[in-house]
Amino acid sequence: MASALLSPPRYLLHRPTRGTVPYGHNIHNSLCRTDPWTKIFITRKNASNHGSYAAIASMVGRKAKKKEVVVPDPDYRIPVVLLGIAGGFAYQNNLLPAAPIGLLGLLLLIQTTRVRFVFDEEALEVKTGDQLQESGENVFVGGKNRWKYSTFINWELWWPQFPVLVYFKETQTKPEGQVHFFPVLFNGKQLYDVMLERAGPTVTSAPK
Repeated sequence: MASALLSPPRYLLHRPTRGTVPYGHNIHNSLCRTDPWTKIFITRKNASNHGSYAAIASMVGRKAKKKEVVVPDPDYRIPVVLLGIAGGFAYQNNLLPAAPIGLLGLLLLIQTTRVRFVFDEEALEVKTGDQLQESGENVFVGGKNRWKYSTFINWELWWPQFPVLVYFKETQTKPEGQVHFFPVLFNGKQLYDVMLERAGPTVTSAPK
C-alpha cells in the first residue's frame, strides 16, 4: 500500500494517446495559426483596396487628360456649286448674274484652301494655312479671331441637309453679345460634332 501511495497516479504517467493534444498546445497554435477564412477576408480586403486605388488613379488620369485639338476638313462643295451656277449663266450669255456669283465662288474657293477653324481645349480660333498660322485681328469687329466656348450664348448651323452657314453669338467681344457668320467651308458633320462637344447643344439638328 505504501508503494501504491508513493507512486504517481497513472493518469500522470500515461502518455497522451494519438489524437490527444497536451494542454497549452491549442492555445499556442490558435495564436500563431491564421484561420483560412481570415486569409480570404484579408485577401478580398486587399483586392478591394487595390481596386479602389486603381479607380481613383483612372479618374485622375481622365481629368488630367486634355482635349485634343480638332481641325475640321475643308469642304469645296459651296464654291464648286457657285462656280457651276456662274458657268451656267455664262453659257447662256447672261453675264450680269454670272460675274458676281463667279467672283463669290472664286473667293470662297481660295478661302477654303487657306482658312481653318481650330478647336482647342478652351476656345475656337480662326487660323490660316496647313501650318495653322495666326489670322490677325477680325476686320469687321476687331480683336483676335479667337473666342472662348464659355462666352458662347448660342450657335446654329444652317442647313442640316446641306450646311452653308454657321452662326454663333459670344460675349467676349462685347458684353451685350457679338454675332458672327461664317460660310461652312469645312466638313459639316465634323463641324457640328465638335461645336456640340465644346460649345454645348443647339436647336439645329445634325447634318445628314
